[in-house]
Amino acid sequence: MKIAVSAETTVDLTKELLKQYDVHTIPFTILLGDTAKLDGEVECEEIVSYVQRTGILPKTSAVNEFQFDEYFEKLLDRYDRVIHFSLSSEMSSAYANAQKSAEKFGGKVKVFDSRSLSTGIALLTIYAAELAAAGESFESVAEKCAKRIPYVQASFILERLDYLYKGGRCSSLAYFGANLLKLRPQILVLDGKMGAAKKYRGKIENAVRSYCRDTLERFDNPDLSVGFVTYTTASEEMLEIAKNAMKERGFQKIYVTRAGGTITSHCGEHCLGILYINDGKQA
Repeated sequence: MKIAVSAETTVDLTKELLKQYDVHTIPFTILLGDTAKLDGEVECEEIVSYVQRTGILPKTSAVNEFQFDEYFEKLLDRYDRVIHFSLSSEMSSAYANAQKSAEKFGGKVKVFDSRSLSTGIALLTIYAAELAAAGESFESVAEKCAKRIPYVQASFILERLDYLYKGGRCSSLAYFGANLLKLRPQILVLDGKMGAAKKYRGKIENAVRSYCRDTLERFDNPDLSVGFVTYTTASEEMLEIAKNAMKERGFQKIYVTRAGGTITSHCGEHCLGILYINDGKQA
């Protein structure tokens, strides 16, 4: 049985990794004013430049039910079954739309609410793809993936709060105070929702170092087979600090990827995260 592993473009995998693991994607839409672009076709720098020029955040639009209908139908022309991972239902309507669509395909499409975002979703797709490639049944792949969803550790550190403030996700007082004190907030995804956790002060590179240390200490039972360093924009020093922290912890594969347009539209520039599954399993 051929199983297709799928996600929306909010999975933030590179073209090379999508091909390597045979993961299929369907794009969100990003609106830069009156211009609509597909997630995956717009670079982070274009979004940052647009916000700097206009002072307006891009808007993002989830995949609708009709788009999922067409997408799943095409996949089922080539595969016997589809396992699809959606952006957390707490952040988007994509999961609800995918679920409604899946009901039309007689059990051949299984949709999961990832309860995560970005390469937190990618970790699940890679796991599913490896199980499918090893010949596991559709039911077995679905069951094993479902068990791992609660253990996905997804978090980020932000240099500034402009995008969260413009998007209505922090008060003007908190925004002013954070900028005045040069606070670098850590954003954790818990129960499918983004929320502020620790706050760091000072140079962003030093904040990244502390963020990586604290995250690895708090979520201290990682599956060391694979982890991600994912960012919108970052200095080479920021990336090296994050990669070295994961390498020292013992991660065997560390993929460095850039966040796509959807994540950049909500988090902005100089946003970096380390992501892994915190259940101690080895692939």
